[in-house]
Amino acid sequence: MDIKEIFELLPHRFPFLLVDRIKEFSKGEYIVCIKNCTINEPFFQGHFPNEPIMPGVLILEAMAQAGILFAKKTDPALKDALMVFAGIDRVKFRRPVCPGDQLELRLSLIKQKALIWKMKGEAIVDGNIVTEAELMAAIQKDRS
Repeated sequence: MDIKEIFELLPHRFPFLLVDRIKEFSKGEYIVCIKNCTINEPFFQGHFPNEPIMPGVLILEAMAQAGILFAKKTDPALKDALMVFAGIDRVKFRRPVCPGDQLELRLSLIKQKALIWKMKGEAIVDGNIVTEAELMAAIQKDRS
């Protein structure tokens, strides 16, 4: 999946788009996405100037975006749906993510019921888990 398809499925744009490409996808099972972390990322300027580290909440946001891609690729009827964070559990940060790291975001389906998708997520750098969490996404109903 290239960036054009990611743009079609995610409403996020620079500087808040945190998925660069899809590496693997298995409908209804899992997705593997890539986020390349470069020193040009705006958050590295202030977090922290002499010791740049990707904020943990942005690693979780990248996982959430990968999860939305997974849901929308699994169920094409969701293509234009707005999906939002509904919950997060069992978060563990194991090591910092720094400029030059390539984050591999792996999400697998735990369960899907009605408007809620629950997924297990792992962020991996060089074969090592740096962050793990269980994430829930909800389909936002039309508020008009």
